[in-house]
Amino acid sequence: MQNISQIETASIKEETSSPDILVISRTFLPKEGGIEEYVYNRCLQNPERVIMLAATFEGYQEFDKAQEFIVHRWYLPKIPRLFGLGAIIKQILNMFCSFVVAIKLYFRYRYRYIEWGHGYDFPSILLLSYFLPIKFFIYIHGDEMLCALRNPVLKKLFELTLERATGIVCNSLFTKNYLREKFKFNTPTHIINPIVRPGKFGDRATNQHYLENSRLNIRQKYNISENAIVILSVGRLVKRKGFTRVIDNLNQLLNQGLDVHYIICGRGKMQSELEQKASQLQVKQRVHFAGFVPDEDLAGYYAACDIFAMPTFFDTQGASIEGFGIVYAEAGYFGKPVIASRVGGVEDAVHHEENGLLVNADSPEEISQALTRLCQDKQLREKLGSKGVELAKRKTPHSILYC
Repeated sequence: MQNISQIETASIKEETSSPDILVISRTFLPKEGGIEEYVYNRCLQNPERVIMLAATFEGYQEFDKAQEFIVHRWYLPKIPRLFGLGAIIKQILNMFCSFVVAIKLYFRYRYRYIEWGHGYDFPSILLLSYFLPIKFFIYIHGDEMLCALRNPVLKKLFELTLERATGIVCNSLFTKNYLREKFKFNTPTHIINPIVRPGKFGDRATNQHYLENSRLNIRQKYNISENAIVILSVGRLVKRKGFTRVIDNLNQLLNQGLDVHYIICGRGKMQSELEQKASQLQVKQRVHFAGFVPDEDLAGYYAACDIFAMPTFFDTQGASIEGFGIVYAEAGYFGKPVIASRVGGVEDAVHHEENGLLVNADSPEEISQALTRLCQDKQLREKLGSKGVELAKRKTPHSILYC
C-alpha cells in the first residue's frame, strides 16, 4: 500500500523528529477543499510530532516530499460511479485501508495518539481504539453528522465513537451545539476554527504589486472600470450558496446609479440556471462566471473585488450544513467586507458590524439593505475590511488538546 519512495522520504524525516500523533484523513492536499486545508494547517502546527496518513491523489508524490512532516498514503484507485455503487466501494476501501495502514504504522512509530480528521469513515477509528493502546480525537466539520443521522444503527455507532474519544474538535460553535443536540455523549468538546493560510495562494497573498496588477487585469478581463463596485462570491455552484439572491439585487443597485458588477468563482450544474436568471433580469453584462479558479489565482480575485457576498441558506433538498465558511475569512484576510447569512457556523467567521454584515437568510429585504449599504458607503467597506484582516489572523493552537 506504500511505495518505496514514500518509505525512504519518511525515514529521512524520522531522523529529525519524534512523531507521536497519527493524523488520518481520507482526503488531503494536494486535493483542494475545506477539510483538506483544515487538516493541513493542523499538521503544520506540530510537524515534528505528526505522521500524516491519507489516500493517494494526483500529484501527491511531489507534494509529500516537500512537507516538513511525515506523510504516508494508502492507494485509492479511480473507481467508476457504477450506478451509485462507486461511492460505497470507495468508502469501504478508505475504511479498510486506513485501518490496516494505521496498525502497520503503529508498529513502526509507536505513536500514542490518533487525530481522525473528520467524522467520515468513523467505524475505522472506532475499531482502532479497541485494537491499539492509543487515545484519539475526532474532528467534526458538519455534514458528517447528517450521514450518521440517516440510519439508527450508524447513529448508535457514531455515539459510541464520540464517547470513546479522548476529545472532540468542532470547527465552529454551531457545529458543537448541533452535535450535542443530536447525539448523546459526555466527551470534552473543543472549538478550533479553520484558519487562513497565506501559503495556500502561493507567494501572491503578500505580494502587493501582484495584487494591484491582478485587480486591474481581472477588471479589464471582464470590462469592469476601476471605479466600479465589484461583488465577489466563491464556491460550488449549488442552490444553497445564495448566488441568485445577489443577482436578484443587481437591478435595484443599478437603478440607484451604482456601477456594480458581480463575479462568481466556482463551477457546478447550477451555472446554466444562473446565466438564465441574469438574462431574464437583463443584467447578463453585469454577471461574470470565472469558472473554477485554482487556489494560487484566488488572491487576484479577492483583490479585484470590493465586497464579498454569499448569503447562504439551508436547502432541505440538498441537506448540508455550513459548518464554518473559510471563504469569508479569506475575504477578510484580503481586507474585504463580507455579507453573509446567520446560518450554521458562519457567525464564527463573520462578526456583525465588525468584519461584515450578517443577514437573515430568509429576508430578501435584509439582503438588499446590506448590499445597498456597503455599495454606497466606501468608508464602511474600509472599516469592516480592516477588521477582517485582524480577525483572519487569529488562530487557536491544536496543542490545547494535550493540555
